[in-house]
Amino acid sequence: MRRQAKQNMHEQSGFTLVEMLIATAVLLIGIVSVAKLVPVAVGLDASNRRDSTALVIAQREMDYMVGQPLSATTFADPQGILCPAATVCNLGIPPVGLPTRQGSPVIMVGSRPLVDFSQAKVAGYSFTYADPNDPANVAYDIRWGVIVFANGAKRFMVGVRRQGGNTPLLPVTLDTMVEK
Repeated sequence: MRRQAKQNMHEQSGFTLVEMLIATAVLLIGIVSVAKLVPVAVGLDASNRRDSTALVIAQREMDYMVGQPLSATTFADPQGILCPAATVCNLGIPPVGLPTRQGSPVIMVGSRPLVDFSQAKVAGYSFTYADPNDPANVAYDIRWGVIVFANGAKRFMVGVRRQGGNTPLLPVTLDTMVEK
């Protein structure tokens, strides 16, 4: 009986030390690979949040401009969100003849207008906004151009770009036309 028990013990086998080392190495490589993705994902999340904020700011600015009467040439915002406090922002002056482009420079990329952030800011058509509730204190450069037509219609192009950071800072540009 004892011989049979000893014989069965020798027939049973488990993992060898080499097999355990290989399995551990494969597991560690997988865990390290996934762990390297976490900082990248966190950085992309923060960048996407700032870009989304730029889009929300542009939409808010555009909605306010579109909501002004067509005859208005300026607007003010006592809260300093849509136009800095104690400042007047321009909506374009009606032309005498042909449509006129006013405000921040706009370039055409294909058929899409884009506010040109490589040019200097134009007074009355730009400002910098920093959300006081943002813990990162990210500032946004807000600029707009207006094309005013002889019939009173206006075309607004609002661009917003976040400032700072190490990544390419692509601006958001919204474009709309308002007429009677």
